[in-house]
Amino acid sequence: MEKRVKPNWWCATQGQTQPSHNRVLLKHIEMTRKIRFLLIVVFFTSVISLLHHDSIWRWITDTTYGCPSFPFLFVPSKKPKHINVAFIKTHKTAGTNMQSMMMRFADRHNLTVMLPIESCHVDFCYPQWFRASNVHPGMLSANILASHLRFDRKEVQRLMPKDTIYITIMREPGAMFDSAFYYYLHYCKSFMNVPGHSLAGFLADPQRYYQQNEPFSRFTKNTMTFDLGKDKDHPATDTAYVQAFLAEMEETFSLVMITEYFDESLVVLRHLLSWDLEDILYFRLNMRKESTKKQLSPDLVSKARAWNALDTYLYDHFNASLWQKIGALGPGCVEREVRELRQAMDNLMRSCFKGTMPLLAAKQINPESRPWQPAGDIDIMGYVLPENFSHGLSQHTQELCRKIILPGYVYGRMIQQSQAERYKARQQQQTQNIHKSTKKS
Repeated sequence: MEKRVKPNWWCATQGQTQPSHNRVLLKHIEMTRKIRFLLIVVFFTSVISLLHHDSIWRWITDTTYGCPSFPFLFVPSKKPKHINVAFIKTHKTAGTNMQSMMMRFADRHNLTVMLPIESCHVDFCYPQWFRASNVHPGMLSANILASHLRFDRKEVQRLMPKDTIYITIMREPGAMFDSAFYYYLHYCKSFMNVPGHSLAGFLADPQRYYQQNEPFSRFTKNTMTFDLGKDKDHPATDTAYVQAFLAEMEETFSLVMITEYFDESLVVLRHLLSWDLEDILYFRLNMRKESTKKQLSPDLVSKARAWNALDTYLYDHFNASLWQKIGALGPGCVEREVRELRQAMDNLMRSCFKGTMPLLAAKQINPESRPWQPAGDIDIMGYVLPENFSHGLSQHTQELCRKIILPGYVYGRMIQQSQAERYKARQQQQTQNIHKSTKKS
């Protein structure tokens, strides 16, 4: 009978005695383990190398925090939109952009906006404290609050729904004070008394010109502090007061937006409220003419921050707070959504204005869409749609173009009128029903 030849791995060498079956198996198992170990080392080395690559790490971080996985997708939230929102509008901080956006959101989703009685114009009789008696009776039960007011937390919370999310906005105090100085120059005695109406002249010796009790002094020192309901003249050296103020703000506001990072703030807001891209589109509103703006020197910025020390504490604290929120969302995610937001706004701008120059001075704009123009030489810019803007646009886009250019107070008046008419109709209907029931009885 032919002898079977054993495979080479079975015998150590030709002519030697065959090892035991168990010894061969053990050697094979040992070799397999070494190979597996080498494969594992290669795998984890590759993973660590990839994690050190910034784009891969950013993708993993963003995905972990629930951000869109692909850079070209602005993914709508699966959660229902939060519709009860109070935006506490501060002066000269890009609050008009937010106000207009909030009005458009309410209009788009058929929500009720809290607005004042006629005698309070559009700001709840500011600078008085916010009071329920200054709210239009047909708008006491509202979803949205977005007008100027002097914030009284307890009074606002008493009227707004319990699940209301509170937000506000702050601007770097040097830039904010520069804007306020020229915007309110012809209203504030503290500013008008400065020789040459110079911001540098005022900041050289602000105590010399400051009139604490003049009607418009709220615009001459710590304006954001005043708007948020606190004492603008309280010494900033009182650290206990400052810390208590910051703690109250942290407790009240789910988000404090920052003007210098407006688009980043909007992305954080979108995630907070589960809104979609269209809800946060905007065109810049209530802007000074570029030729009237001047870059402040570092020295003037420092002096403005010192004069507005309470505002400076607020801004520095909540600027850091915003970046903590951005970090929690994932910086790559926020950066990506900011790009998508800006691209969408550019596309809408081209659709609405057909490549024409959209900005005009307020005096050149029809009253129905004209921004408020302060006294003096300062020009506030606004928008006028071209006559043929509707060509090639859907009805929805045409409506968006018409509304996105409206200053917040103009939009507010339109909504105020329509809501007041609905309230009046309801009152008349109730009166008729009472008369009918009285006749039957």
